[in-house]
Amino acid sequence: MSVGEAAGPDGMASTDGLASTDVVRRIADAVLYEGYILYPYRASAQKNHSRWQFGVLMPPGYAAANPYESSTMRAEFVMEGGEPAVEVVVRFLQVQRRTTADLAPGPAAPPAWDEAVAREVRTTATGAALLGDGTVTSFTIHGGEDVEVVPGGRVTRQRAALDGTVSVSATPLPGPWQAARLAVTLTNESESTAIGRDDALPGALVAAHLIITVSGGAFISMTDSPEWASPHVSACENAGCWPVLAGQRGSRQVMLAAPIILPDYPEVAPESPGELYDGTEIDEILTLRTLALTDAEKAAARATDPRAAALIDRVEAMDAPAMERMHGTIRAMGMLRPGGLADAGTDEPVPWWDPGSDATVSPGTDSILLAGHRIARGSRVILRPGARRADAQDMFLAGRAAIVEAVLLDVDDTTYLAVTLADDPAADLHAAHGRFLYFSPDEVEVP
Repeated sequence: MSVGEAAGPDGMASTDGLASTDVVRRIADAVLYEGYILYPYRASAQKNHSRWQFGVLMPPGYAAANPYESSTMRAEFVMEGGEPAVEVVVRFLQVQRRTTADLAPGPAAPPAWDEAVAREVRTTATGAALLGDGTVTSFTIHGGEDVEVVPGGRVTRQRAALDGTVSVSATPLPGPWQAARLAVTLTNESESTAIGRDDALPGALVAAHLIITVSGGAFISMTDSPEWASPHVSACENAGCWPVLAGQRGSRQVMLAAPIILPDYPEVAPESPGELYDGTEIDEILTLRTLALTDAEKAAARATDPRAAALIDRVEAMDAPAMERMHGTIRAMGMLRPGGLADAGTDEPVPWWDPGSDATVSPGTDSILLAGHRIARGSRVILRPGARRADAQDMFLAGRAAIVEAVLLDVDDTTYLAVTLADDPAADLHAAHGRFLYFSPDEVEVP
């Protein structure tokens, strides 16, 4: 077991020195600081009065007295492999309470503000221990106090000691798949007699999440599992987090169990210039709103938190090309290829529900047999809307002549005819814009 921390240039904890900066780390860092401080990044803003909402594991004494809080996070998922070895990296923020006194005149920092220090705990479990009784690793994060002398006053930063455990166990599953259900439980064991939430937060594990890596095996997706694993996946119980496959798309060696909902293989958009601490916002919009702050508001934000100061400085330093990269990025366009559409530069087929995914379907040339007659594009039919139709306007179309413009199949392979009215002077215009009337074959007849 090891605990890691690396200090960034702004004096706050940074995860850059903890491990590799691969795609898993980048999305995990976004989880770590989700909601850390919200626009307009000032302590005076109402939304920054109630902080730390995601993945907060409170001290057990406080959680026992408050049904809305928890001291435990549990992730369960399925893995396959004969002799797997598992490494668990627990990541969270330790609250660092900052107080100020006797500061010189100017854009004053708030008298009290909660910063945070990034922490990591690592533990491993291998074959015999993992598939037997499992492993339990205890950890301690030491508290402390730092005093900084600044012009005209002092800044004091205090951290409470944290204690916790990480439990890892695997239960073999029946069948020939050499599969097991893996359970990872993170528990806050810190002592606290606090009654109010603000007073209890220094003893909490904030934004807690898990990075689990397996060697000698592979993890099963919780949302797209093979048929044999589906009953076992459904039996998994997760509390306070949801595990998803992470890393390079298609790999199955890493799970990220986060307190926010993510898909398999989550990524941070490459156009994102840096943390804005609010994953529900669009970078471009939030960047422009930040630039619109007054000089006084920006000064207050810089004085609130070193990370807010770095954010303001980064946004103000952005050039036109950086802004343009955030505007109008398109990832879904593809190139037309034989047999359907595929993403540019890849051989991946388009989704099953896209007509371009099935080269055997051709609305302009397909046909059906109706009363012994071939009905295709250009055929003339008489409309006989059925009584089951929900559109009351269909009664005005009964007996009208129509021209078939296309023979269509929906995703359930049900046939429909797209038609225009033969006596409609705007029929050509409707056809050019793809504005058709749709009827089932049993709602038309051959004249």
